[in-house]
Parts: sequence; structure tokens; C-alpha cells
Amino acid sequence: MITKVISLRASCLGAVIALLPGLASAVDQVTVTGLFKDRAILDLDGKTRMLSAGMTSPEGVKLVSATSREAVLEIKGVTRTYALGEHISGEYTPAAEGASITIAPDAHGMYEVAGSINGFQVSFLVDTGATFISLNRQTAQRIGLNYRMDGAPSHSTTASGVVPVWLVRLDRVRIGDIELRDVPASVHDTDFPEVTLLGNSFLHRLHLARQGALLKLTKP
Repeated sequence: MITKVISLRASCLGAVIALLPGLASAVDQVTVTGLFKDRAILDLDGKTRMLSAGMTSPEGVKLVSATSREAVLEIKGVTRTYALGEHISGEYTPAAEGASITIAPDAHGMYEVAGSINGFQVSFLVDTGATFISLNRQTAQRIGLNYRMDGAPSHSTTASGVVPVWLVRLDRVRIGDIELRDVPASVHDTDFPEVTLLGNSFLHRLHLARQGALLKLTKP
């Protein structure tokens, strides 16, 4: 079902850092769009940079260290730790339109990204071959979906054959700064899929673009 997808195990996406007033720098705004062990994806005034620990971008931003929770950046001699949602200027508000997220490849060439469904944290696997967002029964129960009562019975063709599913609608689905409402999904009454598939009921409402090995999703 999964076609040519890339993954990023990232629990922190979309943190924006507006530089401190008076801090000299070659960039006006730094956006942390992806975090994982010893690497980070930064948006520097609209340019996407992937840095490993110890690397410095052409704009002069150095990644000292990174985990899935935070990044330590050095900008013009000033070193600070940045986490998801930290706003240095206090003025940044994620835009409802034009929000974007960049996802990087893992060793298996698949896209995995942290997000949420109806406010509950979920790990997604981007799957352009899946019609719907697809959840297993454990995930559905954990986030409070009464799929047997509220869903419509249907079926899905998988590698294991045709299996029964329940079609539901999700109130809110979010990855990074991108949030969509009223998203169709299917719940498998089994342990499959192990990771929730981020299918085309979500992806078709976004613009997808490759930037080298990176995948950028943008809300129009």
C-alpha cells in the first residue's frame, strides 16, 4: 500500500524562533520544522536547511545538538535551547493558511511524522497509496473513537486480502502547524496498520513538493 514514501521520527515539528531584538544575524527568522537525534531541519528566511550536530548553515546558524524534543542553536555567538512552540518574540502565531512542514527520510526511505487526532498524539506514516487516514483499533480506542457505533461499515483491500473497516470522520488532524478539520478516515478492527497511515483524505488537501530527499507539505 505504501508507495515511495520517506519518514522522519520526529516528535517536535513547527517550532518557530523569531530572533531576539537587536541580535545581529544573516537571517531574520529561524523556523525549526523538524527535530530528531543529532539533526534538525531549519527554515531560514524561506530556505530549507538540514543540519547535523556541529554544522553551520551558510546564513551563520549553527546546530550545536538536537534531540526529538529540542534543538540547541548558536547564532552570532549566542547559544540557546529551543523547543516546540517556544516563541522568542512573543509575536509569532502559526498561519492558518500557508502553513507547511518538511519531512526528511530515514534509512528505510519512508516518511514518518508526529501529529495528533482530535488533540491526541499520534505517529503518522505518510502513505500516498492510502485512500484514507487509516487507524488500527487500539489507536482508535485510545483517542476515544466509538467507530462501531458512529462509523459506517465498509471494506478495504490490503496485502492480507479484503478486510472489514469502519468509515469515520475525524474532527481535527494536525501535523506541525497544519491542521485540517472533518477528515475522512477508516478504522481497521485489527492490529493493522501498526502506524497510523496519513492517506489521501488528508494529503489531497495539501500541496506536496520534493526538495531533494525532503518532502514539503503546504496548506494552500
